[in-house]
Amino acid sequence: MGKKKQENFLDYIPKRNKLYDWEWNQKKHVEVAVVNRGMFNRIAQIVFRKPKVSRIELDEMGSFIWQEMDGIKTVYEIGNTVKARFGQKAEPLYERLCEYIRILHNNRFIVYENKKKNRN
Repeated sequence: MGKKKQENFLDYIPKRNKLYDWEWNQKKHVEVAVVNRGMFNRIAQIVFRKPKVSRIELDEMGSFIWQEMDGIKTVYEIGNTVKARFGQKAEPLYERLCEYIRILHNNRFIVYENKKKNRN
């Protein structure tokens, strides 16, 4: 019986989820629009005047990473562009990048395209 090859997170290809609109704000940061759905949110909108749409602002590095998640680049390739743009400021690069991408994925802001196939 062959051993299953373990997947490498750096080979994942993140892509922005089309269900979320986003735009650049005045600070040139990405803002992701999250529509607050469901009964609890509807009650909160009426009773507490909560907004129907929440805007999640990403910081400078997060906005750059968001822009790079195009459904073509792997996490490893995105890391290279982050390192080229932010240098030492991004360290520890892959630990931070992987955690950030996992958080975006857990919140459904991004999806993963098919994992990287050999591109040779």
